[in-house]
Formats: sequence, C-alpha cells, structure tokens
Amino acid sequence: MAGRRQFDEKQALEQVLDVFWRQGYGATSMADLASATGVQRGSLYHAYRDKEALFLRVFRDYESAFLADAAARLAQPDLRQALLDFFDFTIESITLGTPARGCLSTRTATDTRAATEPIRAALRGMLDGLEAVLTRRLSEDDATGRLAVPPVEAARVLVTATRGNVVIESVYEDPDRLRAAARTLVDMIVRPV
Repeated sequence: MAGRRQFDEKQALEQVLDVFWRQGYGATSMADLASATGVQRGSLYHAYRDKEALFLRVFRDYESAFLADAAARLAQPDLRQALLDFFDFTIESITLGTPARGCLSTRTATDTRAATEPIRAALRGMLDGLEAVLTRRLSEDDATGRLAVPPVEAARVLVTATRGNVVIESVYEDPDRLRAAARTLVDMIVRPV
C-alpha cells in the first residue's frame, strides 16, 4: 500500500538509535542503518529522506525519554537527594553496556561530521530542556533558601557537569569517581538544612 510503512517502525527506530549511539553520527552510513534494521536502504530514504532526517527523528525520541527520566529522578522530595538521584541517572545512562555506550548528545556535539545547524539546534534544544527541568526543580519551595546560587545558574552548572562527566568517564571508566564528584558539586550548590 502506498504511504504505509512495510516495516515495524518502532523497532527500526530503536535499532537506528542504537547504531548512532554506538558508532556516532559521522561514522554511521545509511548502509549501516539498513543492515541493523533489516530495512532496505531505499525504504529508509523513502520514509525519512536522508541520514540527518533519520537522526533527528530518533534524537527527538531519545530527548523526550531522557528528559522524562531526568524529571522522574528529580521528583525526590529532598532536594539534595533529588540531585544525587539525577546524577545517578545520568551516570547510569553513560556507563550502560560493554563497552560503556557513553552519551549520545555529547558524542554528537563533538562529531565534526554532525555540525549541521539542524543537528546543533536539536542538541541545544535537549540541553535547554534539561536546564529547564533542573530549573523547575531548583525553584520549588523546598529549594528556597538552600541554593548557593540562583536556580537558573545552578541548573546551568549541573548540566555542564553532566557533559564533563562523559569525558571523565571515557578516560577513567570509573562511575564511583563521577558519583564522588557529583556529591561534592551538590554539596557546593545546596546548603545544609
């Protein structure tokens, strides 16, 4: 039937995301994506136009899930524990797999072959979304008077720290080191009760 996908789109998109995550945007070809999904290259082009459009499609799903999971971790009623739970989530995300899969957004941001404006805009959108999730949590009543800096500034520092954790993890492969640094940062931002 014309206009109807002849493959399981949800499953194919999950496989596409996995390939981009493991190999990086620049190192991934449409042939790689066709092989991973079992969908012919022509069908992928017909359905998604090109590699960039396909990446942006799966990145939207990734961003949505990531931000929802981050918000869920921040829902902890104790501010300090909420931030530690948030860091646990981000650390678990980058250390999953063997070898560890790292961070899709950071990998893409440092990939010179992914430096197109639509991809950079998608990355900014995700980081801005993460900053907004953190700012909302840091602006709740229980955070009033406990922050060493205003909520927006604290959120920006926390987002930046999550990106730095990706680099440190790739060098040291030591999640405990990341958690210790996160505890120190949280202690610097959140005053004791």
